Amino acid sequence: MPPLDCVADSPVRFEPQHILDILDRCRDAFTFPMLDNGYVYLAATRLSLFRSAEDWAMVVEVFGFSPRAGHPDTSVYTFASRLHNRDSRKKYASREAYEQYLANNPHNELRFVYPIKGDAWHEEEVVAEGAKDVVVRRERVPLPRSGEYGKYGIDLLDPPRVWVFEACRYLAAVARDLVLATPKERRVSVRPGMRQVLQLEEWNHPDLVEQPPSESETFRQLARVLAEGNASLYRPTLPPNTHWSNWPEGGTL
Repeated sequence: MPPLDCVADSPVRFEPQHILDILDRCRDAFTFPMLDNGYVYLAATRLSLFRSAEDWAMVVEVFGFSPRAGHPDTSVYTFASRLHNRDSRKKYASREAYEQYLANNPHNELRFVYPIKGDAWHEEEVVAEGAKDVVVRRERVPLPRSGEYGKYGIDLLDPPRVWVFEACRYLAAVARDLVLATPKERRVSVRPGMRQVLQLEEWNHPDLVEQPPSESETFRQLARVLAEGNASLYRPTLPPNTHWSNWPEGGTL
């Protein structure tokens, strides 16, 4: 098998199996998004594919809440034949540490976006008593009364108390485009000039403990889309499962 760091003009970068090999290696290194991540309460996801004559890229956005981080964020995972906007040498204590970062992440990058402004609306993991709204990208989004969360499929764990992750799931339902990445943020690690060939608001995501991306119908088809630049090759037969309700273990550690 050709090495994953093949030269820029090698056609192997567009072979579906080569793309899947990269995704599998990221899964093995725990850098591929797990929707049941025990440290993150999932709220919303999106997947986008980009392509040029020389390169391919896949971007997965995950909006949620990690109690360890203390505030909601959107993770932007990028997987690509070649990446843009890598960390600078200045971010690392030594050249060896910087080179190790590049060597360990040759085809993947993770960036974070913070669409919700301010922390006054919550106290640690709970929505503050009396909080009436949240500022999301300069827009003030009203929070519902505790008894109204059920309208959005959110059964509160401890009513009338509202946990931050429950509020995030509400925001994902009413302000999805605000909490997920903007087009510019989505392309943060995508090389300039690449065109978007597909965007998915839902898909069938594998349970990565049981199934690597290369064995997933979804990612096998997406690898073909990237290889051939033809979005019609994505023809899913499995039901989508990216809604947070399908991943009840997320955030429970």
